[in-house]
Amino acid sequence: MDMKTIYFDNAATTPMLSEVITVMQEAMETNYGNPSSTHQMGRKAKVVVETARKKIAKQLKVTAKEIVFVSSGTEGNNLILNNAVKNLNIERIVTTKIEHHAVLNVVENLRSEHGIEIVYLPVNKNGEVDIEVLKLVLLENDKKTMVSLMMVNNEIGNILPVKEVSEICQESKALLHTDAVQAVGHIDINLEKYPVDFLVASAHKFHGPKGIGFVYFNDKHIVKPMLLGGNQEKGIRSSTENVHGILGMEKALEMSLQNLETNKEYVLSLKKYFCEKLKEVFQDVSFNGNSSDAEKSSPYILNVRFPISDKMLLFNLDLSGVMASSGSACQSGGKKVSHVLKEMLDEDELNKTSIRFSFSKFSTKEQVETVIDKIKLLLKK
Repeated sequence: MDMKTIYFDNAATTPMLSEVITVMQEAMETNYGNPSSTHQMGRKAKVVVETARKKIAKQLKVTAKEIVFVSSGTEGNNLILNNAVKNLNIERIVTTKIEHHAVLNVVENLRSEHGIEIVYLPVNKNGEVDIEVLKLVLLENDKKTMVSLMMVNNEIGNILPVKEVSEICQESKALLHTDAVQAVGHIDINLEKYPVDFLVASAHKFHGPKGIGFVYFNDKHIVKPMLLGGNQEKGIRSSTENVHGILGMEKALEMSLQNLETNKEYVLSLKKYFCEKLKEVFQDVSFNGNSSDAEKSSPYILNVRFPISDKMLLFNLDLSGVMASSGSACQSGGKKVSHVLKEMLDEDELNKTSIRFSFSKFSTKEQVETVIDKIKLLLKK
């Protein structure tokens, strides 16, 4: 990347680690066999895929047979939600309107095609789910229910109280699915402490390659394939395994978790510094959701609401070399208002300019200072 550019859009995707690129290149050059082939090159590929599966499972405190490799978080969410309805007899899905569209669009499709009841939990002005409302909804009737709540919100960084939600779901015999795309590799996840039924992750959010992710599913549940073909991945996901992608993902996760606390503390210090500087420059600046709260949000995401309406600010930041976002990268190409902020803010606040800045361990204090200076300059024009 050009030294003059500043990349503060890591919630959209992260730069790959050089160690990950090395592992993938070696695999592409020397381990190119098809894991389904019975000859020695096929067996060699099968061994490294299964070793990576075991290592990923160990990091989450689950078993290797509960990990299935997929192409993305979107595919993972589609697989789990469709499977819940078609094979696990789920009649009702409880979620929120601030989930990623890889969940929202799927549940709406399940409603229209299968008549599934969808219950949207309300969120408060900070984007928090009311746990008491969740309890009441789960006690409402005897329909077989799945709760689908993301572990870390991709736009405002709110962290779900997973342990509490998990306990409520267990008490009411509801299944729990969590889109953990913004959580895996960034916060500690121990599925022995707070069991979930299904979890979805994507490698490119933690410095791994694009086009590869994984799904965890508790092995007491039946998961049948969405893609039919050669019955790879224990019959759950047909397609020749992306060997070099899987190895790159495993290496990226290993490196992210090796230095998890150190990285979190460093990035959190940057986020706090950014907040302080913004408040010095703009007296009425606000932070959407819990994104400025060190305890309740991911250190990696800060969603800033400026006390002005400037529809060109994000574009002009890009022209000046600063890459940020107005929200989900899947939606930022259009002119739609953020569906997340729409659920939290009144019309006046929604009309103000909100920008999501998302950091990585490669972000620096100097970059934060440069971004502050550029925003000051742009808003003076």
